[in-house]
Amino acid sequence: MAKTSEQRMVQEERTESRWPPALATFVAVLLYLTLPPHLTLGPGWLMPALVVVLLVPLVFLGPVRPQEAPVRRSVGIVLIAIVNAANTASLALLVHTLLTPGNKENGWQLLVSASAIWFTNILVFGLWFWELDRGGPQQRLRASRRDADFMFPQMIAPSCAPLGWLPSFADYLYVAFTNATAFSPTDTMPLSTMAKTLMTIEALISLLTVLLVAARAVNILS
Repeated sequence: MAKTSEQRMVQEERTESRWPPALATFVAVLLYLTLPPHLTLGPGWLMPALVVVLLVPLVFLGPVRPQEAPVRRSVGIVLIAIVNAANTASLALLVHTLLTPGNKENGWQLLVSASAIWFTNILVFGLWFWELDRGGPQQRLRASRRDADFMFPQMIAPSCAPLGWLPSFADYLYVAFTNATAFSPTDTMPLSTMAKTLMTIEALISLLTVLLVAARAVNILS
């Protein structure tokens, strides 16, 4: 469907701030810091230090820009990958701890650690969805809906959304949350192979955390 001049004007005036995803990254770092030393890969300060080094210039050197330099986007992807790798490593270490004979891990600590890993998983994949859908947050402002990786309800029924509506970080975070709780898409459908792959990985991590780790923790507490 061809865009009206009013729709093009609204779309051209749109920009998207990196502050909401930056806040989500900061929360992920705080959750990581709550994990005990044996559930972190290397020194506990290493991942937070790397994130700060990348995040501060990324946010403060032009948090809202109509055009995003490829270097800035690459830094954003590396940043998400670091948090994702650290959280996956923590889950692997937690599973290893549970499977170690004679493990006497405290039940409450297991619940706290599993919750931190689970919530971080949601934040990380919300960031992935936001950063990769239709080429990124700034490219998405001008991209066609035919290039969409996710089909939001507002895209199916545009009359129910504001003129020129585009998904924000909160929408992608909601998709990540519902996928982590339902282990499947809910109101937003993945269209591309990339989107389906990411949602599958997130659901698998969430399922492993809930079924194996949380069940073990409840068993210890009982």
